[in-house]
Amino acid sequence: MAIDETERLRRWRLVLGGEAASAGAGGEGLEVDLAGADLGMDRTLAALYDTTRQAGLGASAPSVTRWLGDIRTYFPAPVVRVMQQDAFDRLGLRQMLLEPELLAAVEPDVQLVATLLSLSRVIPERTKETARGVVRGVVADLERKLAGKTVQAARGSLDRAARSARPRPHEIDWDRTIRANLRHYLPERGTLVPERLVGHGHKRQSLRDIVLCVDQSGSMATSVVYAGIFAAVLASIRAVSTRMVVFDTAVVDLTDDLHDPVDLLFGTRLGGGTDINRALAYCQGLIARPQQTILVLITDLYEGGDARELLKRAAALAGSGVQMVCLLALSDAGAPIYDERHAAALAALGVPTFACTPDLFPDLMAAAIARRDLALWAAQNDIVAARGG
Repeated sequence: MAIDETERLRRWRLVLGGEAASAGAGGEGLEVDLAGADLGMDRTLAALYDTTRQAGLGASAPSVTRWLGDIRTYFPAPVVRVMQQDAFDRLGLRQMLLEPELLAAVEPDVQLVATLLSLSRVIPERTKETARGVVRGVVADLERKLAGKTVQAARGSLDRAARSARPRPHEIDWDRTIRANLRHYLPERGTLVPERLVGHGHKRQSLRDIVLCVDQSGSMATSVVYAGIFAAVLASIRAVSTRMVVFDTAVVDLTDDLHDPVDLLFGTRLGGGTDINRALAYCQGLIARPQQTILVLITDLYEGGDARELLKRAAALAGSGVQMVCLLALSDAGAPIYDERHAAALAALGVPTFACTPDLFPDLMAAAIARRDLALWAAQNDIVAARGG
C-alpha cells in the first residue's frame, strides 16, 4: 500500500525527533504538527532518545513509572522490551529497579529476569517479594512454552535408547516386535516368523545422566535463565538424572533446587570472573557412568583460570566416553561474542562448540540422548559451529 506524503512526513518526524526534524537535511526542517497520541508518543521517545537531555526520565520513581506505562500505551510488546532495555543501558535504570513500584510497571521478559538476578544481592527487603513475583511469572510462561517440547523430544529418544536388539524372553516388547515383522507373515501357516526382536531393555533408575555446567558471569545472564528452566524440566523426567552446576571463580551445585526454578535462579550469582577449568573438575567428579553421561558446558569460553588445564580436562572427559557439547550461548540473541581460540581448540578435541537458541535446545538434547553426531546435528539445523584450528 502506498503511503501518502502527509503520513510519510509524520513518520519521519517521529523517527527524527523534534530537534533533528527542525534542522533537517541541508537545514530544511519538517513542518509537521503533532497532536493527540502522536504528541504523547513523541514525548515518550524524546525522554529516552533525545541526546540533548541528561537523564530525560528524571530521577524520581513516579516519573519513570509513568514513562513505563506510556510506552506500553503507545507501542507493542516487542518494542516495549527494546525500549526498556535501552532505558536500562542509556539512563542507568538498574538502580531504580530496586523500587517495587517500578518493578510492577515493567513489562517482564527474560532480559528483566537477568537484570533482577544480577541485582539479587542488593535488592532491599521491600522489593524482594515483588522481584520474585516478576521472575516467577516469566519462568512460568517460559515453562509453558518449552516444557512440552523438551519432554516429548527427550522421552522419544529415551524410549528408543531403552530398546534392546537382543532382548531376553521376559524383555521382549511383543507389540513392537509384531509390527516390526509384519512383512514376514506366512499366510499358508497362519503365523509370523520374527526376524528381529524388539525389547523393552533393562529397567534401571536412569538411562542417561545429564550435567548442565553453566557460566554465570555477567555476559551469560540470559543463558543462565534459560539453562535453569531447561534443567528443571529435564529433572522432571524420571528416565534421566539431571544436575545443574553454575560457576564464576567458584563452583555452586544447584541440583537440590531443581524442583523450583525460581529458587534455582535466585541461587545464581551473576557477574564476577570465570574459572571454567575448576567447574569442569567439579563436574568430572560427578560422573560415574561416562558412556551414559551428557555434559553441556554453557560458556563464552573467556577463561580466567588455567586454559591449558581446561583443554586437557575437556580432552579427558571426551576420551572417557562422555558426550560433551559446548554452547557458546543459550539465548535468542544473534551471534555471541566468545573466545575463538578456545572454541577452536575444543572443536579440535571433538567437542561440538556452537550457540543454540531455546527453541532448538530440546531437539539438541534428544540428539545427545540418542548419541547422534552433534556436529552433524548443528549443520543440519544451519548452526555455524566452531572449527578446530
